[in-house]
Amino acid sequence: MTPHSSHPVPYVPAARSTPYAPHKSYPSFASYVRARQPVLLRTARSLTANPCDAEDLLQTALTKTYVAWDRIEDHRALDGYVRRALLNTRTSQWRKRKVDEFACDELPEPETVAAADPAEHQALHDAMWRAIMKLPARQRAMVVLRYYEDLSEVQTAEVLGVSVGTVKSAVSRALGKLREDPELRPAKG
Repeated sequence: MTPHSSHPVPYVPAARSTPYAPHKSYPSFASYVRARQPVLLRTARSLTANPCDAEDLLQTALTKTYVAWDRIEDHRALDGYVRRALLNTRTSQWRKRKVDEFACDELPEPETVAAADPAEHQALHDAMWRAIMKLPARQRAMVVLRYYEDLSEVQTAEVLGVSVGTVKSAVSRALGKLREDPELRPAKG
């Protein structure tokens, strides 16, 4: 899918029809995905560095949601369920990450050149994402949920299964790291 595509409903494999697991169709699931996919894809993109990985991550989370669809008691809380599936899946990916992935002192992206308003705004946006991607996975998830998904501290704690105090302290440490990032400091003229 390209960034400019209309984001069709992703393919979700049907349950294999057996005497124990008959095939079920959930029109409400398809409606939910059509309505919420752009927001959920934004969440997935905020958890990954690559748009293709974000689409795969969302696909996996939606597949897990589809499989559990008839066991989800409150369909008004589906976004929270899918967000949790996104975070759990991404956490598993981080734990299993390839050996050839490693942290480095310098990012491979070229330096951005200061430009007029829209370009400066985009450069700051890009610098912010690079800084966020440097944060430890848990802090990054909390910052994304708090400031990009606009969840409260209580909601963030619920999604991640931690205490509100843990969210407060981790977000505070993450914001301190972001304040210290040299790319985010204003240039002195």
